[in-house]
Amino acid sequence: MQSKVTHLNVVETLEKNYMPYSMSVIISRALPEIDGLKPSHRKLLYTMFKMGLLKGSRTKSANIVGQTMKLNPHGDSAIYETMVRLTRGNEALLHPLIDSKGNFGKNYSKEMAYAAPRYTEAKLEAICEELFKDINKDTVDFVPNYDNTLQEPKLLPTTFPNVLVNPNMGIAVGMASSICSFNLIEVCRSTIEYLKDPDTDITQYLKAPDFSSGGQIIINKAELKSIYSTGKGSFYLRGKYIYDKKNNCIEIYEIPYTTTTEAIIDRVVELVKGGKIREISDIRDETDKEGLKITIDLKRSADAEQLMNRLYKLTTLQDAFSCNFNILIKGNPKVLGVKAIIHEWTEFRIDCIKRQLAYDIQQKSQRLHLLMGLEKILLDIDKAVKIVKDTKNDKEVVPNLMKGFEIDEVQGEFIAEIKLRNFNQEYILNKTKDIKKLNKEIKNLNGILKSEAKVKEVIIKELQDVSIKYGKDRKTEIIEEKQVEVVTEELLIEDYNVKLFLTNENYLKKVSLASLRASSNGHKLKDNDFIVQEVEANNKCDLLLFSNKHVVYKLKCYELEDKKTSILGDYLKNLLSLDEEEKIIYMTATNDYLGHMLFFYKNGKCAKITMESYQTKTNRKQLANAYSNESELVYIEHLIEDKELIAISSINKVLIFNTSQINDKSTRNSMGIQVLKSKNGSTLSRIKGLEEVFFKDLEYYRGNIPAIGTFLKKDDFLERPIENLSFI
Repeated sequence: MQSKVTHLNVVETLEKNYMPYSMSVIISRALPEIDGLKPSHRKLLYTMFKMGLLKGSRTKSANIVGQTMKLNPHGDSAIYETMVRLTRGNEALLHPLIDSKGNFGKNYSKEMAYAAPRYTEAKLEAICEELFKDINKDTVDFVPNYDNTLQEPKLLPTTFPNVLVNPNMGIAVGMASSICSFNLIEVCRSTIEYLKDPDTDITQYLKAPDFSSGGQIIINKAELKSIYSTGKGSFYLRGKYIYDKKNNCIEIYEIPYTTTTEAIIDRVVELVKGGKIREISDIRDETDKEGLKITIDLKRSADAEQLMNRLYKLTTLQDAFSCNFNILIKGNPKVLGVKAIIHEWTEFRIDCIKRQLAYDIQQKSQRLHLLMGLEKILLDIDKAVKIVKDTKNDKEVVPNLMKGFEIDEVQGEFIAEIKLRNFNQEYILNKTKDIKKLNKEIKNLNGILKSEAKVKEVIIKELQDVSIKYGKDRKTEIIEEKQVEVVTEELLIEDYNVKLFLTNENYLKKVSLASLRASSNGHKLKDNDFIVQEVEANNKCDLLLFSNKHVVYKLKCYELEDKKTSILGDYLKNLLSLDEEEKIIYMTATNDYLGHMLFFYKNGKCAKITMESYQTKTNRKQLANAYSNESELVYIEHLIEDKELIAISSINKVLIFNTSQINDKSTRNSMGIQVLKSKNGSTLSRIKGLEEVFFKDLEYYRGNIPAIGTFLKKDDFLERPIENLSFI
């Protein structure tokens, strides 16, 4: 029997099942609204408000969670997690909304877990008065809860832009929200200035984001302006530290809002184990009741400032905060700039104020209406008493009073409910004396209601009061981008002394001096290979490798792996992709490109090329025409200071001269000037230093260039070249 195959329309299925789910997540869960709260936050706070926790004492968190489930059916653990983030103890918000007692964990730590709700207590913070102000005066709409047994507010009528004061992050379906926090005083001031002049530049008052974790914010003014106008962009936060010189340690006491102490410590440990950082001997978390503290013990030679710059680059001690000001406005998600958010909040708040004014006018008008009916009774109290007395049926009392005094039913009911003992002139006079006052108040309220400017004045006064009452100094220090040292790749490289070895077979080996001192064995070399040059350098210097094909190859010393003496080293033919017949004949290392390169040629000429000629702005790996190809190269040397050298010809003519006599050139392939003249077809064969020869009378061979030189005496001797000189 064949089974029946059901064909489903994918589009219809998505529309029926997935789209409603997506909208529910966007609207009812993940994105904050203009009051700065997500639905879960609002339900929790409103429950606590109804429980009397704004003025009363704290109650167990478990009690709050249980009561909140009448509005939020997502489970106790989800409600408690929401509650934890809003507490003072967790330190996630600049202005906590819940006054907590007990362990609520820390926002900056993963491992500091919060205690169970049965152990902790909470109530609303005083600032919540501003969130619920006049909520019972029809300032906001109410809707039924999930089972239609209770009413809950759609928004809270917050008297300040809470959406900008406390951070909010959420991930919906197909969209997300990431709103940084700003200083309350700055937000209130910016909003006040906007209410006075919508074209005002709020960047004058809203300096930069501010976070509960403190630290430093690195400001790029152009990027900040873009965030303020578009609601998207990013900036960097970095931690703060002090260097304890006495104990040779760094104490980090504030970290970026976006990271945790564990993430920082784990990354530092990873860097130390990987050999990328050598200056640290220990790192530990010393956070206690006094607050966050990460202590890093340093080795004696460590530079604390330089190390911190490297840690800023390599760890989350400097971290980016990506802004995406995605907010629900009347049920629609919108990405808004700061000014647009302030505009939307002021529109919302204006509506709240108008609704509150209308409510007050209605209440006062109803009260006035009742008192005006009572005032008519005052004219003839005896008549009123007689009407009530002579009325046989209870239900006829109000109609008879209405006829007798020309009042309406509401007024009649009010008068009929007055106790007999209060049917006297004193009572009625005391009640009706408020009529004039009520008339004046209603007139004033109507005047405010009909004037947008006066409504704005009310909002401005509220903002000023909030700023004075709850404002705090900035926690996050502002530093401009230009004040921050640019952490280049070079700065991240550890610097230490090394020794470089070049062999005849073109193997190059970089060995740290520490490793060299620890090694008891000699260098491992291939059969018949030998070391032709040794150069002392540091790990950050530039290495110049000259080949027999008139090319110089440039490497950063740190690009070479550290080797042990028991290893052959890097084979330059592979490392530099040398041609078949190409070979490295000389190497030198430099940090500053000071001095000159000396090139002596078979034709007796010498080129003294400034080292700066080999320095390039771009990170070029090789330079052609490194030296002249017009004559065969005899000798090459990196000369830091001028000195005396000995030129020896093919017929043993000897000339001692000083390199200061040679004019320097900037063109790399220049042939230079004549040093040793030719005689009978002789050529330059060797260049030596004074320390390499045994001459009884040096003056005998000295001369000014160019010269032919003097024949070597029988009693004078030329020694073989030592390792640190290269010969062709």
